[in-house]
Amino acid sequence: MRMIADRIDALLADKGYDSDAVRDTLTSMDVEAVIPARRNRRNPAAHDRLKYRWRNQIERLFNKLKNWRRVATRYDKTAESYIGFVCLASVLLWIPFVHAA
Repeated sequence: MRMIADRIDALLADKGYDSDAVRDTLTSMDVEAVIPARRNRRNPAAHDRLKYRWRNQIERLFNKLKNWRRVATRYDKTAESYIGFVCLASVLLWIPFVHAA
């Protein structure tokens, strides 16, 4: 986390990451924690609901990418070829939206 702290402004996470330790770490790195509070938390922390909606979009993208068997099972031996195929699959998913307009 410390390796990318200078490149991100906010961390979008689900309720599983709602802990004081995670929030303190993010605060010390000057990263906004966009994490909804658990139900049983005594002092629920506020989060930006508009930013949290982007997490849903990201989850949907990963779900669609995992429909490609090669991406889901990581058949590629090198990171470069895996990332290349993820980019190719992303473009193929993106093309219908570009031509629909």
